[in-house]
Amino acid sequence: MRKTPNIIFALFIPIFAVWFIWTWGFCRFYVDSDEMAIVTANNGKPLPPGQILAGKGQKGIQKDVLGEGRHFLNPIMYKRDIVRTVTILPGKVGIVTSKIGEELPEGEFLAEPNQKGIWRKVLGPGKYRLNPYGYQIDVVDAISIPIGYAGVLTSLSGKQITNNQYAQKGEKGVRKDILQPGLYYINPKEFKTDVLEVGINQVSLLGKDGGEIITKGQLESQSAPMEALQSKVLLDQKKKRMDYLKENVQSFRRIEKKPESGKMEKTQRASRQLMMEDSMQTFELSEFVEFPSRDGFKISIDMTVEIELMPDKIAGIFSQYGDLPALVDKIIMPQITSISRNKGSEYGAKDFIIGEGREKFQNELTRALATTLGEKQIVVHNALIRHVEVPAQILDPIQQASIAIEQNLTNMEKQNTAKKEAELNTQLTLIDQQRQQVGKETEKLRAEIVADQEKQVAEIKADAERAVAEIAKDTAGVEANTVRVLAQAEAHALKMVEGEKANGLKLKTKAFDDPVAYGLWELAQKLNTNVTINIIHAGEGTLWTDLEKTGTGELGGALMIQQRQEGKRKQ
Repeated sequence: MRKTPNIIFALFIPIFAVWFIWTWGFCRFYVDSDEMAIVTANNGKPLPPGQILAGKGQKGIQKDVLGEGRHFLNPIMYKRDIVRTVTILPGKVGIVTSKIGEELPEGEFLAEPNQKGIWRKVLGPGKYRLNPYGYQIDVVDAISIPIGYAGVLTSLSGKQITNNQYAQKGEKGVRKDILQPGLYYINPKEFKTDVLEVGINQVSLLGKDGGEIITKGQLESQSAPMEALQSKVLLDQKKKRMDYLKENVQSFRRIEKKPESGKMEKTQRASRQLMMEDSMQTFELSEFVEFPSRDGFKISIDMTVEIELMPDKIAGIFSQYGDLPALVDKIIMPQITSISRNKGSEYGAKDFIIGEGREKFQNELTRALATTLGEKQIVVHNALIRHVEVPAQILDPIQQASIAIEQNLTNMEKQNTAKKEAELNTQLTLIDQQRQQVGKETEKLRAEIVADQEKQVAEIKADAERAVAEIAKDTAGVEANTVRVLAQAEAHALKMVEGEKANGLKLKTKAFDDPVAYGLWELAQKLNTNVTINIIHAGEGTLWTDLEKTGTGELGGALMIQQRQEGKRKQ
């Protein structure tokens, strides 16, 4: 019983070792982050006819791919191919063409993810692992609309709409909604994008030398990749316009006659401008305005018309007329030439030389163009007359007459100026006289004011001194009265004090009823408080002689003398 587990354990170890070596040594493989593994099954059910990719249990290239990480596949049962993933950078878009899926309906060429054909949905920036045997990814540039431009979308799939209508979802034609400046990931197979300038553009007619369209310049973007995308969009726009010019040579062409040297340089310069890859696009026109005047003279004018295409109207304009060169060719140029000739024929040749007549013609031309083109959603701001070419046989006399008139007006103005100068000198003289008179009157007024001020000051000073004297008088009276009252008070107080002192002495004397006693009392009051009394006992005949030895001095002697006198009085 104990041998069986040992045998099983002994067999398990080599089997596990063989499995480990086979799995980790031959079946294991890695797929990096920017790679994917395409798996081909060597065994399984055969694929039905027309099927390209195999599912689980089928033989052939498997539809699902393996992403990054560690994987284990039997190298005998499966074959693996590691390829790179499809990376779409910013500013790019991926167009997927599916080789698998259901067939598209008749008349439709854009597919959904489960259908065969070009996907309607595009792939934005990122990494994608789609089996290259079943899907083809074409990376193209995204659509970048520069500032100052608008993108008009034309749907290429769906049901065809009738004329003068906007295409809705599922319909083919121009969409009403436009693309504002920015970056868009749009399927170029689903939509055609045309970039048109919004805002003000110029159409210049250069007389017999032809004309040109000058469009707005491209504004600089904030990043190099975005600027490159915008440049590509504008170059594509320019190529489309050049193709239109070549196909419509009757409207946009070189001047057939041999120009003069100066005009040749101008034409060559315009040609170089046309081919330059810069932001300012200039297209040469063969149209020019020439008409007979009311008095039968041939007039040729150079003008510049400023037009503006509004963003909310740009889709409708493009739907009806096409791009800017087509718009100028079909609408703007015919209206400019027609209205200019009609209005110009109402004026005489002289009106185009004199400033007032030309200004009136320019204003009427601007209003007529604004009304006519405004009905077609085109805004006209100005129609500027830059130069008028008039035949020399009428130009010279009119110029001479105009010069004479202007010279006469100049002489008249000079005379008026001289008169004005004389009047000015007279007025200046009068002003100087008035200035002197005003100065004298001012000095007189100043002296009167000073005298009046001095008089007022003296009066105020006298009043002040009189008031001070009155105050001093009153003060002296008060002081004298004060002295008198104080003297009376002091005398009265002295009288009362001395009288009371006398009454006090009188009372004291009366109280003692003896002048000697009162005198002794007064003496006692004035004695020094430090006086001491010594009592000496002596025998007969020795008191007076021994009194000096007691140290009493003169005071003791005086007392003994006083006592002796009192004894004699009593006897």
